[in-house]
Amino acid sequence: MKKQTYLVLLLLCSLFSASQAQETVNDSIISIIKKHGMNQSRVMETAAMITDVYGPRLTGSPMLDKATTWAQQQLKDWGYQNVHLDEWGPFGRGWELKHFEMHCEGPSYWPVIAYPKAWSPSTKGLVKGEVIYLDASTVEELDKYKGKLKGKFVLIDTLRVLKEWEDPLAKRLTPEELLEMANSPAPQPRVRRGNRNFPDSGREFIKALREMLYKEMPLATIDRSFKGDLGTVFVSQASAKEGQSRDEGAVVLPQVTMSVEHYNRIFRMLAQNIPVTLSFEIQAEYTNKDGMEHNIIAEIPGTDLKDEVVMFGAHFDSWQSGTGATDNGAGSAVMLETARILMETIKESGIKPRRTLRIALWTGEEQGLLGSRSYVKKEVGYDDDNGNLVKGKDYEKISAYYNLDNGTGKIRGIYLQGNDDVSSIFRAWLDPFKDMGATTLTLQNTGGTDHLSFDGVGVPGFQFIQDNVSYWSRTHHSNMDNFDHLVADDLKQAATITAAFVWHTAQRDEQLPRKVKITETAVKN
Repeated sequence: MKKQTYLVLLLLCSLFSASQAQETVNDSIISIIKKHGMNQSRVMETAAMITDVYGPRLTGSPMLDKATTWAQQQLKDWGYQNVHLDEWGPFGRGWELKHFEMHCEGPSYWPVIAYPKAWSPSTKGLVKGEVIYLDASTVEELDKYKGKLKGKFVLIDTLRVLKEWEDPLAKRLTPEELLEMANSPAPQPRVRRGNRNFPDSGREFIKALREMLYKEMPLATIDRSFKGDLGTVFVSQASAKEGQSRDEGAVVLPQVTMSVEHYNRIFRMLAQNIPVTLSFEIQAEYTNKDGMEHNIIAEIPGTDLKDEVVMFGAHFDSWQSGTGATDNGAGSAVMLETARILMETIKESGIKPRRTLRIALWTGEEQGLLGSRSYVKKEVGYDDDNGNLVKGKDYEKISAYYNLDNGTGKIRGIYLQGNDDVSSIFRAWLDPFKDMGATTLTLQNTGGTDHLSFDGVGVPGFQFIQDNVSYWSRTHHSNMDNFDHLVADDLKQAATITAAFVWHTAQRDEQLPRKVKITETAVKN
């Protein structure tokens, strides 16, 4: 009898311990968040302002400044505090396109689908010239074009053979793909490498080509992107004679990316020795004379743990040919909607966050995570010249940073960035959203966006797993990156889940566990 009683007590103690260890989920708060996120959403209203009204938002451009002013006012209207700009830089000069047109004038007329690369200079009105294909891959082969490029349009790329699409352009993650992600092992530490081992001949050719182009100064160079068809053009920034095209005083040739169908048409005619004549005009202005840029920061103050912070954000800047909808108006709209949902949840529940909630909208992401890296270096930490971590004033205070930057696709889970200690916590937080398709945790890293600035110094930084939809095939950095390709139900779901993660992170007794223990070498005042 005594033995049986002992076993019962042992079982009860075990169950009690297990229940104590289980991560807390506030079902009533989840219900409020779902109501405001799914049933009373304003995410598409916000997305339309970011894209239709304030797009595109090239870093350094006047339109980004206008979008920044609007976002600050919106956050203030929702009741956020400490709304301010976080200055970083110098970035260099901005660029704003005022007018562009391009035409084929012969052997027959047709309007050309093309876009100037960012930081391309203005032409002297409408200019006209013949097209020449620069058929060279060695320094020696360039010699035959010397003295022949001035006043010409120069094709840089070869013909790209197209294949008609038989598979759908828009795709969502399959159960098999999600299972593979969930079963992936922890990522291996990155090995730092020196300069890429390009053949000397390749470097010499690129240098010689640039020198020849800037010596002869053709009307423009024309390329076609490595992907895209049916009028979709993927285009980013121009290259300069030296340095970056955004550098103050940099010499930049007019540079154009053409739709592949129009590029191929011209290429085929030239191959048949049929002369082709083009005309075009670019009117553009260099802006942002002081070279400085700004992130947007705003907060909801916490209560008993107000000195600690939960951050959430996305990059606000975009490239120039579309309106920056899926990259990354979607992420910015979701994070602004997350901010609104959190404020509505506080009002309805009467419960305030324990930790301070801080939204960040970054700029300069497209040029290399510049805005978030600057913020982290100033406020959080950085590696010194010897590879030692120098901790900033917020290093110990930030529990987590959550990011969204892979298009319009709904959230399917979250990348743990190798931090297995958060898996049981995130599993509990994801469970209420199984019916929305969010189930997957993977130890794998994902790259290319602003959570890496935090993760790189040991602060928990996370990017959500998203369906690709047509992000990589159609909209990422393309002229088709517009509001029409945003999926309302996806963005509602993403904002709802993000708000729940931010809320529960703020209410925990402890901060989220960190995957590495890094010895402090210095503390910034």
